[in-house]
Amino acid sequence: MPKYVIERKMPGAGAMSRDELAVIADKSCRALEEIGSNIQWVESFVTADKIYSIYIARDERLIREHAYLSGLAADTISEVKSVVDPSMAQEARWAMEHDVAKESGIY
Repeated sequence: MPKYVIERKMPGAGAMSRDELAVIADKSCRALEEIGSNIQWVESFVTADKIYSIYIARDERLIREHAYLSGLAADTISEVKSVVDPSMAQEARWAMEHDVAKESGIY
């Protein structure tokens, strides 16, 4: 299933207490229970004025339904096309050092 990054504008989010964040998490979980197994909340990151959430869902419509049911706006929904991490650089370096980059199509 596709993975999505959801941006939620929430002024003051970074100053919310653990209890306030738990209320938001509970709203999200209740909406997920209502929707069913075609959507999963992975994790969220709280910044000063926004919350960025990672979801796995069958389609964007389910993300929008979750936002509606939970009362948590989904200001921007972006489907993840690729994931980049340090291991990619390590693999590429190893391939170059072992002259397999050209054969594998990495470079």
